[in-house]
Amino acid sequence: MNPYTILKQTQRQRVSDGTTQPVLENCENSPRTLVLVWPQLGDFDSLEYAGWLRRTAEPLKNQNLAIRAIGIGDLNSGKQFCNYTGFPADGLFVDPKAELHRQLDLYPGLSVKLPRLSDRQSAWLNLLLMCAGIGSPGTLAEVIRGYRGDRNAPQLIGDDEVVKASPLPPIKGSFFSFAGGRGFQRPFELATLRLQNMMEVLSHWKIYVPDATYLTQRGGTFLFDARGNLHYEHRDRGILGFAADPSNPLSFLFN
Repeated sequence: MNPYTILKQTQRQRVSDGTTQPVLENCENSPRTLVLVWPQLGDFDSLEYAGWLRRTAEPLKNQNLAIRAIGIGDLNSGKQFCNYTGFPADGLFVDPKAELHRQLDLYPGLSVKLPRLSDRQSAWLNLLLMCAGIGSPGTLAEVIRGYRGDRNAPQLIGDDEVVKASPLPPIKGSFFSFAGGRGFQRPFELATLRLQNMMEVLSHWKIYVPDATYLTQRGGTFLFDARGNLHYEHRDRGILGFAADPSNPLSFLFN
């Protein structure tokens, strides 16, 4: 079935008010609609994607774009996610059992099962294997890019911005200029932001991940025009694989 048809029929709990509403409500008058089907709201990919949307907020204002996101979690997960990332709560919906992900046939992640392991224990095992690059193509290369830096990506931390990524002391953005310069993603810059995200999730683990069964489930990106025609699609194939262009994940919106 066409992704737009599935999404048009989908209703989920909206984070802003807790009511169950159509996920594409009020998108009809927008020339384009961007639908983000995220994995767990405590997943690196969900948090980084929201970070890119925040970082690109000004250019996106000229896109006449309706943005809707559906993530795995419950209402408390959604509220914590919005408070931390700044993503608008009226555009975020939660899917506790990843039902929409299955309807859209998104990659469920590695599914190795061992005797005597519960579904949740199996999910943890598979997540660890995926973090090691097994059943998760591109993950290790993306981890390395976070430490090495990327001259094709924009600078991620402003020189006057302070990042708090415990157990590290607060780090001012200008620190990273000593590792390579300015105006691009410097060495250790992305890795530091990922550490910050990780500490946020670990500090509120039960809120972000109320059900660990779906830890390995991946997401997808869909861009539709006003008639529901699909103009862009990306289906994640692994952890940290939420974008076709990791250096500029939202570049498809400006092409």
